[in-house]
Amino acid sequence: MIPINKVKDLISKHKLLENDLSAGAIDKKKFAEKSKEYSDLNDIISEAKSYSYFESEKRDLEKIINDKKSDQEIKDLAQIELEQLVKKNEINEKKIKIFLLPKDDADKKNAIIEIRAGTGGLEASLFASDLFKMYEKISHKKKWNLEIISISKSDAGGLKEVIASIKGKNIYSTLKYESGVHRVQRVPDTETQGRVHTSAATVAVLPEAEEVDVKIEDKDLRIDVFRSSGPGGQSVNTTDSAVRITHIPTGIVVSQQDEKSQIRNKEKGLKILRARIYEFERKKKEDERSKDRKSKIGTGDRSERIRTYNFPQGRITDHRINYTLHKLDEFMEGELFDEMIENLNLQDQEEKLKNLT
Repeated sequence: MIPINKVKDLISKHKLLENDLSAGAIDKKKFAEKSKEYSDLNDIISEAKSYSYFESEKRDLEKIINDKKSDQEIKDLAQIELEQLVKKNEINEKKIKIFLLPKDDADKKNAIIEIRAGTGGLEASLFASDLFKMYEKISHKKKWNLEIISISKSDAGGLKEVIASIKGKNIYSTLKYESGVHRVQRVPDTETQGRVHTSAATVAVLPEAEEVDVKIEDKDLRIDVFRSSGPGGQSVNTTDSAVRITHIPTGIVVSQQDEKSQIRNKEKGLKILRARIYEFERKKKEDERSKDRKSKIGTGDRSERIRTYNFPQGRITDHRINYTLHKLDEFMEGELFDEMIENLNLQDQEEKLKNLT
């Protein structure tokens, strides 16, 4: 049960914001902030008001039901109304609890996605390429802007590694559940005996950090330059345009060599570095907050096997929520991605609600 004072505070806050906004005597920055807060509260205000009236409405109905002088038909109607009221209150309570859950500031940020081929040799690089194509299709369907920052191709036409930035609305909140090990089971094109092989690719999704989120001091960086190299180690540039940036306090290292310009490589490298430092700090804080929590969803643990793509059986299974779809081809086309994310999000909320004190 939610303390009634908390619910009344929401209602009071909503009314106060309404008065402030209608008065109009506030500067543009504060107006935008209060408008956003008011809009967020609007999503829950009806439920909050209903919840605050619940006890008095319940008492009134119970009074009718327990009144010996009341007509039986009226008592029956009051009993039905009470049952409906209790059910509605349970729904309202859950919605308010979800609203009161601590917000993740990163949820509304853009994201940087990193995909790397794991165990399985060439087949793993082909699967990494398939995953990237899937995220490209999802981005296209959602009208997100996907831009490749860095890419390393394998001999078979697959991908050893790809790093891309994705911009749009609430990107990180949608993609954060993708971090982890994605396992594939299928018969490779090179397999003559028809045997199913298992390989894997690792996905890391980081909130894209702005300069205001992470302040990087020049004294904390070691920057090395070297000559870019392509597949097989051959030189692809005659100048030292490739950049390796080391953040000394955290030990995080980023290498960037896709551009011919050293300046552009440094810019791209710092963008990735900023995101990794931001995620490093977020993870540290989250670990402190959730020492006693055992949530398997949204942890961003890159070593955790999160999903299996079984091509012979045409199924995809998310191991965190034991959820299976038997439409793998459609999923790889980006068609059922929202359904999977919605189920992960619901389970994540359920786990957080259990830990809400």
